[in-house]
Amino acid sequence: MARLRNHYDTVVRPALQKEFSYANPMQVPKLEKIVINMGVGEAAQDAKKIESAIAELTLIAGQKPVVTKAKTSIAQFKLREGQVVGCKVTLRAERMYEFLDRLINIALPRVRDFRGVPAKSFDGRGNYALGLKEQLVFPEINYDRVDTIRGMDIIFVTTADTNEEAKALLKGFDMPFVA
Repeated sequence: MARLRNHYDTVVRPALQKEFSYANPMQVPKLEKIVINMGVGEAAQDAKKIESAIAELTLIAGQKPVVTKAKTSIAQFKLREGQVVGCKVTLRAERMYEFLDRLINIALPRVRDFRGVPAKSFDGRGNYALGLKEQLVFPEINYDRVDTIRGMDIIFVTTADTNEEAKALLKGFDMPFVA
């Protein structure tokens, strides 16, 4: 069992149940999935760019990503419907907790000038979005093999109904929020 899964069951869930006074333990919010999205706009012109992005995201997530394609054509971006624009991976269960552990304890402290993650990035329904400017903060990425520095979006999908519940859940996992 992943370390953070055990931490959730023993520490976070009872604390949330007490804090928000839930009658039923099944009402306590939990982490449902983590979606990592890497946009690769240059992939429309060069197919090798998407291959390196897929390889890097596979190393980071431990799971093969899905290639995302453009839904509509946009002339200003020289983009046609069906062209490859990025890749994404959805993590659930054990892999999700392993990734969260590596993100909070290893990757985020390696970000330059890191003071914490913004506390205002909730969507109103209990989900949290976080953006990273470079993939080099993950120790799995070899600096010498990186062709381009790419950013990524990390979305935490929870079963919480409000932002306060979701923030309390992520704080239970020691997410470093800044006011």
